Amino acid sequence: MKKRPIQEIRAFTRWYTDVIGLLDQHLLDSAWSLAEARLIYEIHAARHIQASQLIEMMHIDKSYLSRLLKKLEKEKIVSKKKSPGDGRAFLLSLTEKGQREFGMLNSASDEQIGRILEPLSEAQREELVGHMKAVMQLLNVKPDNYE
Repeated sequence: MKKRPIQEIRAFTRWYTDVIGLLDQHLLDSAWSLAEARLIYEIHAARHIQASQLIEMMHIDKSYLSRLLKKLEKEKIVSKKKSPGDGRAFLLSLTEKGQREFGMLNSASDEQIGRILEPLSEAQREELVGHMKAVMQLLNVKPDNYE
């Protein structure tokens, strides 16, 4: 394989992570890291989910997930209760505080992307979205999994 495409893709990912602040200690000027914010998002989207499902969905290490969930429980963002279908499993859900945090993160993310798109015309925005979908399709990723 030629090195140029690899170098170009790596350069793009470095640039994009900087643009949207993924390497900042706290995402979107919140109290949460990228991993914590993503967990809050996934738990919100599922409403009730087991840790094993999060591991599969996010491709996250079990012990790392456990540490993150303990922090979110301690902060009263996530609650867990025994699954009615399997007494060994727990269902995770957002607390009322967790729902508020999700709302703030979601709004901040929308505002951030809105600022990035602001200088573009409507046609340029549609072109950008089309290119992003094309990247996902070329890499065999189902865009619906990330909406």
